[in-house]
Amino acid sequence: MSDAVADSVEKPAKRGKMSLILLIVLALAGAGGGFYLVYAGLIPTGMHESEAPDREDDHGVPVSLKDIAFVKIDPILISLNDSQRAQHLRFRAQLEVAAEHQHAVEAVLPRVTDVLNSYLRALELADIRDPLALTQLRAQMLRRVQVVVGKNRVRDLLIMEFVLN
Repeated sequence: MSDAVADSVEKPAKRGKMSLILLIVLALAGAGGGFYLVYAGLIPTGMHESEAPDREDDHGVPVSLKDIAFVKIDPILISLNDSQRAQHLRFRAQLEVAAEHQHAVEAVLPRVTDVLNSYLRALELADIRDPLALTQLRAQMLRRVQVVVGKNRVRDLLIMEFVLN
């Protein structure tokens, strides 16, 4: 009797293994077919012409770079207090804006400086010493600048100097 029980247990295991292999093969075939359909352009991905790679002019300069302006932000010097000693952070940046918005951004530059100054003063040394800190700080500062200036006016925040001494 114990042999009959053992045989009945093994049969479902083989069927389960075969259905798992069949499922994996079908999943791979579906993924491959889906990739081909998107790659061949048979399924639209929703990319518009504005999101397509930049076209270049006769001199090899991307067309979208011609309407860019850079607005300099006055250098900011922040004193950071550690339990052992005081340190200073020198920060200098520029804003990448569309050329048509350059004057509007320059008009509110004192507000931008105030927001960045307030944000940088709230930081602690541990926030700055992290290897990934600059990327995170840059994203936070860009978001704050976009709130002050207007989201569609500032494209990027370019950090020119970020020195802790």
